[in-house]
Amino acid sequence: MPVFLAAHPFRKAAFALLSVTLITAVSGCSSLGGPSGASQPVSVQTSSRVPATLPPAPTVAVPASTPVGEKAAQLRADLTRLTGQLDDRQSVLTAIRNGNMENGQLYYALVAAMNARLQVGTTPGNPILTQQLEQAQTTLDRLNEDVGRLNTLSGLVAGDASRASFIIDATRAAFGISGALDEDHQSLAKLLDDANRSQVALDRLLSDISDDVARQTTYIANERRNLTALSVAVKNGQPIGGALSGRIQQAGLGAPVAAPSPSGLTSPASAVTRPDGRRPLVVIRFDRPNVAYEQALYNAVSQALERRPDVAFDLVAVSPTRGGAGPAALAASQARRSAEQVMRSLTDMGLPPNRLSLSSSNSATADSNEVQLFVR
Repeated sequence: MPVFLAAHPFRKAAFALLSVTLITAVSGCSSLGGPSGASQPVSVQTSSRVPATLPPAPTVAVPASTPVGEKAAQLRADLTRLTGQLDDRQSVLTAIRNGNMENGQLYYALVAAMNARLQVGTTPGNPILTQQLEQAQTTLDRLNEDVGRLNTLSGLVAGDASRASFIIDATRAAFGISGALDEDHQSLAKLLDDANRSQVALDRLLSDISDDVARQTTYIANERRNLTALSVAVKNGQPIGGALSGRIQQAGLGAPVAAPSPSGLTSPASAVTRPDGRRPLVVIRFDRPNVAYEQALYNAVSQALERRPDVAFDLVAVSPTRGGAGPAALAASQARRSAEQVMRSLTDMGLPPNRLSLSSSNSATADSNEVQLFVR
């Protein structure tokens, strides 16, 4: 072989080239079909193109506040204060109602105690009943003071309601102001809803207070008349009944009318007939001190009111004319004072003063001073 290669140089070069080719082929086969049998990863060449970019958005400065936003904040602060005041008003009303309940319970307890003692009978002007009567009057005065507090509270709530109406109107007007953000209108819408709710609550509170004032005023007026009639009973030591004004109201509302019955008082022979033909309903003869006439007078007037709720009465002071001018003038003066006493008794029983009139007369047949009551 060396001789062959040396003798033929061209063949030597060809052999060397063939050897290199075979070695390269064997190496390639070895790399493709190695003992592991794993496939070689295939690389994928990505595109080197750069995507197109959008131009940057222009920068806009958002204002920190707007006139509409400032207006909404101011109205919100006003509404917050108004809501706090509403809670305070409701607390005051609750306190007044609780006080009315306590005073009412005390008042009725005192009245019940007096009526119970009067029902079984007691002495005229009993000091225990007199003290209870004073306590009842004081309690009724406190109830009347509460009515004044309710009136004051009503004025405050009315002012709050006006303020709520102003906030609602101002909020609606703010929607029309130029230069507002979307957030500003959202705040205004929420503010308007809250203001409307406050307005409804204030209107309801004002209505409740007005109802309480009307109810308490009527109640106190009726109880004052009943208490006045009760004072007459305490003075006499025996019950005489409720206030005459209550009978007037009941009859006026269509309450059953009792059948007329004798008043229990008989008219003396000296009772004069009026020129219009009327006979006296009651004749009270003051022929002795401390004449007890209230109960009989009350019964007679009550029956007259049951028959005619709009009835009015004429009181006539009758004095005797015997004994000369001097004694007759003295008797006329005393009869006048007795008639004024009877008039006070009737008003104390609850009869309205505008249903009473007072006049004087004399009689040659009268033995003592008399007060005659006529139905007008």
